[in-house]
Amino acid sequence: MFTFTEDQMSIRDMVREFAEKEIRPKADEVDKTGRFPLETITALTEMGIMGLNIPEEYGGAGMDEICKVLAISEISRCCASTAEIVAVHLLVNDIILRNGSEEQKQQFLSAAVEGKLGAFCLTEPGAGSDAGGLKTKAVKDGDHFILSGTKCFISNFGPEEGHHFVIIALTDVEKGTRGGMTAFLVQRDTPGLSLGKTEEKMGMRGAAVSELVLEDCRVPESAVMGQVGDGFKIAMSGLDGGRIGIAAQSVGLAQGALEEGVKYAKERIQFGKPISANQGLQWYIADMSTRTECARLLMLEAASKRQNGEGDVSQYASMAKYYAAETATYVCDLALQLHGGYGYMKDYPIERMYRDARILRIYEGTSEIQKIVIAKQVLRG
Repeated sequence: MFTFTEDQMSIRDMVREFAEKEIRPKADEVDKTGRFPLETITALTEMGIMGLNIPEEYGGAGMDEICKVLAISEISRCCASTAEIVAVHLLVNDIILRNGSEEQKQQFLSAAVEGKLGAFCLTEPGAGSDAGGLKTKAVKDGDHFILSGTKCFISNFGPEEGHHFVIIALTDVEKGTRGGMTAFLVQRDTPGLSLGKTEEKMGMRGAAVSELVLEDCRVPESAVMGQVGDGFKIAMSGLDGGRIGIAAQSVGLAQGALEEGVKYAKERIQFGKPISANQGLQWYIADMSTRTECARLLMLEAASKRQNGEGDVSQYASMAKYYAAETATYVCDLALQLHGGYGYMKDYPIERMYRDARILRIYEGTSEIQKIVIAKQVLRG
């Protein structure tokens, strides 16, 4: 079992209390309207959560990976949309911290602490699971690069949302993933960068997701993160952190669904007794609880390995993301089943949770891709 530090327990308890009082009451309205929960993100910024993983020298809280996943889980337990916004933002903080120049850190981490949202731009219409299939290009022009292409399904990007973007583009088509991709850190107001289609989603409707269009977007050499050609390496390392973040979203959502299912099972009377007295439904609850706890432990193990820089972090990040995402959909499904017909109706939170859970098995690498990553790591020994 994990033994949490005082800081970790403090963050967990603080976020849990805030989520119960301020996030849960707004979750259904955010889902029904599809509006971005600006007031919640503003409050989380004032609490220091949007700069949770940023060192104090840049104005952040300087907390570790365990604090990060605990915070995301507690938010997701009450509202998956809000958790997605926070998780993506913290992911971009991490990418900048690990790969950015000092100038980039000073500019963008300071902005992130103030709640100006970051976004990670890898996926394209023809490059989802196959990251090597991306077409966005960055052509050198003197001491600048000109970026052209379209990124899709970009979280934290909408009509009003999104301040800075980590964009992966081809700088050498022949080399491709083997040194031909470069990461750029680009601000929203850069000429040539524009908002494309804003997506209408099945779940997590309060989290903005849109296309990002680059039309002769001219950026200086100082926008390059790391070295030219490091883009694929930066993206894959970033995905490790992103997958652990999704594991945290999944664990929180599973925990929330479990609690909703147990609550309803105790209250619902059929044949003269609560349905929680039926052994078959008790088995549902046992399975839901066991899988949620297993997912939580995998999430914490992956976060610990990333914090400590251990060599097998990619394997554990994929294991945590795969198992936790599958668990969230499983638990939400059984929790809805416990509700019977009422679970299918929008009057109950489990209907929203069921829809929210479905994306977890897809983004930041599908469950099928995670199994490929895990198997390759195991076969390498």
